[in-house]
Amino acid sequence: MKITVNTTKKHQIFSGFGASGAWWAQIVGGWENIDTQSNMTTRDKIAQLLYNPEKGIGLHSYRYNLGTDSAFSDKGIYSDPARRTESFSDGKGGYDFSKDKNAVYMMEKAVEEGAEEVVFFVNSPLEAMTRNGLAHHSKMDFFKTNLKKECAEAFCKYTLDVTEHFIKKGLPVKYISPVNEPLWKWDGGQEGCHYSPKEAFKVMELFAKEMKKRPALSGVKLSGMENGDIRWFNKSYTRAMLKSPLVRELSDGIDFHSYFIVPRIKGIEIPFIRKRIPYLKRFRKWMDRNYPDIPLKMSEWTHMQGGRDYSMNSALEMAKIMYEDISILNVTTWQHWIACSHYDYCDGLIYLDTENQTFELTKRFFVTGNFSKYIPENAERIECCCDDKDIMCLAFYKDGKTVLVIINSTSNEKKVTFDQAVTLSVTNDEKNLEESAITENTEIIITPRSVNTIIY
Repeated sequence: MKITVNTTKKHQIFSGFGASGAWWAQIVGGWENIDTQSNMTTRDKIAQLLYNPEKGIGLHSYRYNLGTDSAFSDKGIYSDPARRTESFSDGKGGYDFSKDKNAVYMMEKAVEEGAEEVVFFVNSPLEAMTRNGLAHHSKMDFFKTNLKKECAEAFCKYTLDVTEHFIKKGLPVKYISPVNEPLWKWDGGQEGCHYSPKEAFKVMELFAKEMKKRPALSGVKLSGMENGDIRWFNKSYTRAMLKSPLVRELSDGIDFHSYFIVPRIKGIEIPFIRKRIPYLKRFRKWMDRNYPDIPLKMSEWTHMQGGRDYSMNSALEMAKIMYEDISILNVTTWQHWIACSHYDYCDGLIYLDTENQTFELTKRFFVTGNFSKYIPENAERIECCCDDKDIMCLAFYKDGKTVLVIINSTSNEKKVTFDQAVTLSVTNDEKNLEESAITENTEIIITPRSVNTIIY
């Protein structure tokens, strides 16, 4: 096969990859037991694996879940205690920054290991600020926001005060996301708050006005609207967010989640809404027509299927989604939902054994590394194509270095030759980011079911 890279045809500037600390950091942050292989505490080793660019996969961004106090109230319906969160409210109008210490530890450790930006995202306002006193909606009461109208300013003040506190501590908090997946009804199982586009607009504009008054937040941007499915109402929430000149000034892109959950009727997928790529193309075309100067940012995705999967099966599906989002939507960042998982579910890069305080790496972890470990921060995506239609490839360029990612999801071996020496890093069924030096004009074997990074 032949791969052609055109450095003169340029696309988006890509900032990097990341993951959130939701549902696991408050657990792992307390693991002070020693990881026998590294002689480090287990919590420190996990942070190193995720965020250190030399000893790990070098994730760029850490998404911190700014919680609601549901962990202390014993109110609401949650499918798992880890989905309850702490806050920094002392319940008396002040702050207690000794709370949520485990999650804060993991955030600080991620930055110490190499994370260059922190995003504060909110699933729900504090329980005390909601209409029903819960961090999710009540049954059949989800057609308007759960945020009390009279508490909107207090919600904004609380979020920004906490942000200022951590900035003063030296953390690189670069984004605040006050609205998360506003489309869904959120009537139990996890924290969440529904907002109509109009309601979400009011929250975003309120935050923008208050942020402009605070010099300590001059380098912080608004992130949003973080809608929960690439098909539904992204245009509505994007219009709502960008109709405010002030919000637009304080935003550097539209954040969305790249989920694509296919509805079924009696177990059968509905044909006309199961094809993902046409939706991506339509949304990209709409953005180019209406907001050509506004980047798209993919801020959450996980493989939505039951059962733990450590294998290349899930890793290749993830790589395909990354390829589609980066090459079709031209996203400028790509984020995982949770970095670590203690669930019997196909999510996370690392699986946790909470009983023994141990962990296992997945192929998703290593394949993410094929991207995050080698693509430099703010590299420019350049044109790349392959004459073999079974192959997906992406290319990035910065400071005289080209990074090429080749995805071969087939069961067939492929071959390619470069006219110069390269470094090859391979993840497949047998290898995990295995590096080798290849001399010029040497035929490179692209193994079956593999993700390959070539640097030259």
